[in-house]
Amino acid sequence: MYQWRKFEFFEEKKTKIPEEIEAEIGCCSSGRGRIVLGCRDGTVSLLDRGLQLNYSFPAHSTSVLFIQQLKQRNFVVTVGEDEQLPPQKATVCLKVFDLDKRQEEGSSTSAPECIQILRIFTNQFSEAKITSFLVFEEAPPIIFIALGLDNGCIYCIQGDIARERIKRFKLEVQNGQPVKIHSPITGIGFRVDGQAFQLFAVTPSTVSLFKVEAQTPTAQTLDYIGSEVGSVAMTDRSELIIGRPEAVYFYEIDGRGPCWAFEGEKKLVGWFRGYLLCVISDQRTGKYTFNIYDLKNRLIAHSIAVQEVSHMLCEWGNILLIMEDKSALLVVEKDMESKLDMLFKKNLYPVAINLVQSQQADAVATAEVLRKYGDHLYSKQNYDESMAQYIHTIGHLEPSYVIQKFLDAQRIHNLTNYLEKLHEKGLASKDHTTLLLNCYTKLKDVEKLDIFIKSEDGVGEHKFDVETAIKVCRAANYHEHAMYVAKKAGRHEWYLKILLEDLDRYDEALQYINSLEPNQAGLTVKEYGKILIEHKPKQTVQILMRLCTEEGESASGGSSSFLSMLPSPVDFINIFVIHPQSLMEFLEKYTNIVKDSPAQVEIHNTLLELYLSHDLDFPSLAQTGSRENGELTADRESSAAVMSKTESNGKIRPDDASLERDRQERRQKGLVLLKNAWPSEQEQPQYDVDLAIILCEMNSVNEGLLCLYEKLKLYKEVIACYMQAHDHEGLIACCKRLGDSGKGGDTSLWASLLKYFGELGEDCSREVKEVLTYVERDDILPPIFVLQTLSRNPCLTLSVIKDYIARKLELESKMIEEDRIAIEKYQEETSSMRKEIQDLRTNARIFQLSKCSACTFTLDLPTVHFMCMHSFHQRCLGDNEKECPECAPEYRAVSEMKRSLEQNSKSQDYFFQQVRNSKDGFSVVAEYFASRTYLQMIWFFSSFFFFVGRRALDNFLFFCDMSKEKEKPEPLDFFIWTVEDVGLWLDEINLGNYREIFKENGVNGEYLEGMSMFTTEQILRFIRKCHMKWGDFITLCKELRRIKGPPPSLFIKTHGLLERGAKGTAAVVGTGLSVGGVREGCETQQAVSGGVVEAGTLM
Repeated sequence: MYQWRKFEFFEEKKTKIPEEIEAEIGCCSSGRGRIVLGCRDGTVSLLDRGLQLNYSFPAHSTSVLFIQQLKQRNFVVTVGEDEQLPPQKATVCLKVFDLDKRQEEGSSTSAPECIQILRIFTNQFSEAKITSFLVFEEAPPIIFIALGLDNGCIYCIQGDIARERIKRFKLEVQNGQPVKIHSPITGIGFRVDGQAFQLFAVTPSTVSLFKVEAQTPTAQTLDYIGSEVGSVAMTDRSELIIGRPEAVYFYEIDGRGPCWAFEGEKKLVGWFRGYLLCVISDQRTGKYTFNIYDLKNRLIAHSIAVQEVSHMLCEWGNILLIMEDKSALLVVEKDMESKLDMLFKKNLYPVAINLVQSQQADAVATAEVLRKYGDHLYSKQNYDESMAQYIHTIGHLEPSYVIQKFLDAQRIHNLTNYLEKLHEKGLASKDHTTLLLNCYTKLKDVEKLDIFIKSEDGVGEHKFDVETAIKVCRAANYHEHAMYVAKKAGRHEWYLKILLEDLDRYDEALQYINSLEPNQAGLTVKEYGKILIEHKPKQTVQILMRLCTEEGESASGGSSSFLSMLPSPVDFINIFVIHPQSLMEFLEKYTNIVKDSPAQVEIHNTLLELYLSHDLDFPSLAQTGSRENGELTADRESSAAVMSKTESNGKIRPDDASLERDRQERRQKGLVLLKNAWPSEQEQPQYDVDLAIILCEMNSVNEGLLCLYEKLKLYKEVIACYMQAHDHEGLIACCKRLGDSGKGGDTSLWASLLKYFGELGEDCSREVKEVLTYVERDDILPPIFVLQTLSRNPCLTLSVIKDYIARKLELESKMIEEDRIAIEKYQEETSSMRKEIQDLRTNARIFQLSKCSACTFTLDLPTVHFMCMHSFHQRCLGDNEKECPECAPEYRAVSEMKRSLEQNSKSQDYFFQQVRNSKDGFSVVAEYFASRTYLQMIWFFSSFFFFVGRRALDNFLFFCDMSKEKEKPEPLDFFIWTVEDVGLWLDEINLGNYREIFKENGVNGEYLEGMSMFTTEQILRFIRKCHMKWGDFITLCKELRRIKGPPPSLFIKTHGLLERGAKGTAAVVGTGLSVGGVREGCETQQAVSGGVVEAGTLM
C-alpha cells in the first residue's frame, strides 16, 4: 500500500459550522444544494454553500437521531425522540417536513410544514434501538424507508408517507451462527437493477442481500465479515463498500468483489466521483488521516492529517468533513490541467492518460495527453511505442504531424502501420492513400498490398480513395491491382483505360463493356469508343447496336417511349471521326431495324453527308450544331494523322476505279434516302432539307437537287437545273409533268421554257415545235407573247411558228364572229326591252284575257290584272298576293341571284378569292365591270380607272395576279395611294384650254359629253400623265357616257373611299325614273279593274 504514489489533486479549505448552532450535531445529510444538520436538542439547521445558516426549526422535542434530505422532492425526513405522551409507549417517531411550505412560528423565525408523523414502533413492531437509517426515493410520491435495529432486524416502510398510504414489513438478518445472537445493523444500501430492487444489510459479522421486490423477501448472505457503523457506503455503480481494519471490500449482488488492502481502522468510508474516501484512525498514535484513493490509477489523490471526524458529506462537487469540535474542512478537487501538469513534470504520462480517461475527459484532451506521451517516447527513440500512442490520437491529431516525424526510410514500417490505421478508421485522404501505396511498393510487400486493396469495411466499401489507389498502382505498374480496385468500385472508365491504354487488351475491354448495364456501357463507349473503333470496328458496332436497339428487342415495332429510353446513335457519332465507313455501316444497320427513332432527322442528315460527299469523310456539316468547332477540328486533325500513319505503315490505298464505284454506290443510296425519307409533300421530311440542298450543290448531285426542288414545289428551280445542264428532252418532259394545270401544276413554266429557247441562241426548232403543241393544246399563252419571245432567237425561222399562228388566227376569227353574233342578239333583246319599257310608260295596256290564268274559268269581278298580261280571279290569289303567280318563280330566281351578288359584292375577301381561284384574274374584274347590277361597284371602278388610266389598270391587273399568291391583299391602301398620287399630278401642270386638241385627235363632243363632270384641263392632264392612247381614251369616254353619275369626289373622304349605300337612288341615263334597285327594272302602279289598285312588277 505504501508503494502507491501520492499526489495533491485536491486542496483543502478550513471553515467551521456557524456559531448559532450550539447543540451537538447528531446527524447530517446533504442534497439540493444545502447541508442539513440534526442536533441533539431536537432542532434541524439548514446551511448554504458558504456554510452560512439559512434557518433552524425544532423537529423533535428531545433529539434528532437520523436525518436525510431527499433529492427528487424538497422533503426532509427525520427520526428523533419526542417526549413520551400517553397513550404512546415509544418516544421515537418519524417526521416528514416539506421545505417548500413554511409556516410562521413567531415574529422572526419560520419552520417548514410537517406533513406527516409516523410512529416507528407499534404493537406488531417491537421497540429497539435504531442503528442505521436510509431513505430510497422510488417513483414519486412513493418512498422506501429502511431502519436498521440493534436486534438484527430492518423495519421497512413503503408508500406515500405524506398521505399515510403505506405498508410496513420487517426483514431479519441471519448471522450464520448456531447460537442465535442478535447483531446490530451497521449499514444499509439500496441497489436497483432494472425491475430488481435489492437491499444490502451489513452487520459486524455478515453482509446480506434482500430482494425486496419479491413477495416474501429472503436474505442472501454474501459474506461472513462485516463492519462497524460509519464504515459502509455505496458507489455510483451501486456497489457496496465496507471498511475493515485490514482492507476495504467491494460487494456486488453475486458476492465479494475487489479488495484493497488499506491498513488502519476505517472510521468513515465514502465515495466521490470515482474516488474512495476514507478516514483512517491509527491505533498506535491515535491520529486520524483522510485519504482520497484513485483505485483505477492506483494512486492517492490526496492525503491529509485531520482531527477526529464526526461526519463526512459530499455536495457542490466538494467534500465536507465536520469535526467533533464543529470545525470543518472543505476539500476541493483541482482542475484537470493542474493535475496533468503535475504528472507531466514527473513524466508520468501513463498515469495522466489513465487519469483523463477515468475522469471521462473529452477526446481532444485525451488525444493531447497521448500526443505528449508519444513525443516523450519519440525523443527517447522508442519509435514503436511512440507510434502506438500516436495511433490512439487518430481522429483528433493532424496526421501530417505524425507523418513528418516518420518520413525517414528507416521508419517506413512505423509509417506504414500508422497509415493503415488511418485508413481503417476512414480518415485517410487521397495523399495518405498515395503515401501508403508508395510504402507498399517500396517495401515490395505484395501481400500487404493485396490485403489493403481487397479490404472492405462492413458495408462493402473501400477504406481508401479509389481513384488515388488506381493512379498509384497504375503508375507503379501494378495494373492488376489497379484493375481490381476499379472493377470492385465500379469505376469502369479506369478499368477500360488500363485495358486499352496500358495493356492493349481490346477483346477483354469489349467483353467487359458487354457485361455492364446499358447506361454504364453507353458512357464508357462514348469515352473510349475511338480506340475501340480504331482496332475493333465490327465488334464495337455490334455493341453500339445492342445499346441503341437492345439487340432488336421489339425495337422495330417498339413504342416511341421505349425508344426514347435507349441511347441515341447521334450520341456516338464522334467516336467514328477516323472511321466514317464504320459510321455509315452503323447508321445503316440502325435505320434498318428502328423505323421511328426520335433522332431520325439527325441520323438521316449524317447519312446524307456520308452518301453524297465526294470522298468518304467524317460528316462535318451535320455535326456542327452538336459539337464545338475546336473539338471537331482536333478530331479531324487526329484523323488525318492516323490515316497518314496507316498509309505510311505500308497499307495500299484503293485504286481510282474502286473509289469511283464506291462513290456511285453511296450516291445511289443518298438518292434513295432523299426520296424515301420524304414520301409525300403532305408529310414532314425526315431530314434537314436545307442541309440536303447544300450537300447536293456542293457535290454536284443534280438528281438530288431535282428531287428536292420538286418536293418543295420550286418548279422554276427544277427547270433551271435542266436549263443549266442543257437537257432539252428532260426540260420538256419536266414541263409536261409540272406544267399541267389540271394536276395542280404551274403553267408559267411554259412561258419560262419559251423564254429559254428564245434566248438560247442556237437552233432548237424541233423542241420549240413540241412545246408549241402543248401550249396550243391547253391554250396556255397568248400568241403575241409566243411570237415576241421566240423572235429573240436569231436561229429560229418563221416556219417554226407559221402553222401555230395560222391556227390561232383562225380560232380567234371564229371567236370574234361568235362574239359579234352574241352582241347583235343582245342588242336586239335590249332594243326590244327598251321599246317595251317605252310603251309601258307612254301607252295604255289593254287586258283582253277572258279566262282566269289560274282556274281557266271565265273572269268575273273582282279581277286582278298584271302588267305581264296575266289575269286572275281575286279569289284565286292569296290574301296578300302582289305578284303574278305565273311569272313570280322566274322573277324570284332572278331576285335571289341578284341578292346573292349584292351580298358578295360587299365582301372584299370574296372578290379577291374569286380573283385567286380564277384561271384569268382579269376576267373576274371584267365580270364585275360588266355587271350593271351594282352601281357602287361601277362608280368605284369607273372613277378609279378614270383617274389613273392605263398605267393604273396594268398595275391593278398585276395586283390581281399577285393576289393569288397572297392570303389577303389590301386593295384599299392601294387605291388611296393612287388617289393621292393623282392629286399630286394635278398640281404639277398649269391649266389651259385643250378642247381643240381633243377635237383634232377625234375626241368630239359626243365623247366629251360623258366627261362633262371634269374640266378639259383635268382630262388632258390625265391623258398626258398616264401616257394613254387616244383610242383607249375614247373607249373610256364611251363607257362613262353610258354610265353617267356624280363626280368621283363624292366617294373620296380623308384619303379613303366610301362606297355608296345600296339603298340610295341613282339617276339612270335614258330612263327618267328614280329606282330603288340596281337594275333597269322599276316598280309601277298598276290599274286594277274594279277600282282596286295593286302593286305589280314590270318584267
